[in-house]
Amino acid sequence: MVLMNARKDTSLIMTLDPKHTAFVFPGQGSQTVGMGKALVDSYPAARRVFEEADAVLGFPLSGLCWNGPEAELGETLNTQPALLTHSIAAWRVLMEEAGEFQPLCVAGHSMGEFSALVAAGSLEFADALRLTRERGRVMTDAGKSKPGGMAAILNLDAAALTEVCAQAARETGGIVHLANDNCPGQIVISGEVPALERAIALALKRGARRAIRLNVSIGSHSPLMDEAARQFARAVDATPIADPKTPLIGNTAAAALHTAAEIRAEVKAQLTSPVRWTESVRAIAAMGAVLIVEFGPKDVLSCLIKRIDPQVRSLPAGTPEEIRTVLGV
Repeated sequence: MVLMNARKDTSLIMTLDPKHTAFVFPGQGSQTVGMGKALVDSYPAARRVFEEADAVLGFPLSGLCWNGPEAELGETLNTQPALLTHSIAAWRVLMEEAGEFQPLCVAGHSMGEFSALVAAGSLEFADALRLTRERGRVMTDAGKSKPGGMAAILNLDAAALTEVCAQAARETGGIVHLANDNCPGQIVISGEVPALERAIALALKRGARRAIRLNVSIGSHSPLMDEAARQFARAVDATPIADPKTPLIGNTAAAALHTAAEIRAEVKAQLTSPVRWTESVRAIAAMGAVLIVEFGPKDVLSCLIKRIDPQVRSLPAGTPEEIRTVLGV
């Protein structure tokens, strides 16, 4: 079985080697109406995943994924279990076709970490569905009680943005923090709107090429999620979690996690802590990965990975065509 460097690039082919291949799973922002429909039409394994999600959640999540409406799919409460379901459907198809291939490690961006935990054997899919639904609920409630915002800052490094956020917080008396270190040149900040707007202005003065306000009213991965994190921790404590069979590179530590206790601490801390994706990908590469396969509706993480480490090949595997490319068929 072989892997190609990109969707339409057949010039570089490499063996799918468990010692040098990692799996990654995206978070919010990757959702799109129609996600998973082609997989279900092509593979019974994918259909079973969507059917299980509908049964566990008690409503037709599959119809929302396939038909929208887009605004409803984009609600945090729905987006998180929808992305989990699509990612696990794609992953199970590849596992069935590839013969239970076990990668070097797994990782997920923000809520994508729950998909990674299913792939690592730490969480049952049904439990992950319930957790992501609850995570979406408490985050939505937190956004209503403590509104906030997020912005992507381009072409300013993490050290400079940390200083910018600290200055904006001092000047406004508000909250603003680094939320996602996505890749060199793309960092997301999060917090209360006055502090966020001041941080944007300061970042542009410091040389940021652009600042893009995201279409959210939630200050994810910041202290605005403190109450949500407390509520979510209770759900985590009530959920069975096993030691991962495959190492998971955690968002908050950007290092491999090997025990259920480490996993619990990670997912509890994640709501208020930055997603250290740049460091996570570098940790994956340091473990020996030369190929990273992304299980999502788009190729968001694959694009980030190319900017983080051009020496690491990245491939999306979210559609039947992409899965066939991964399998070399």
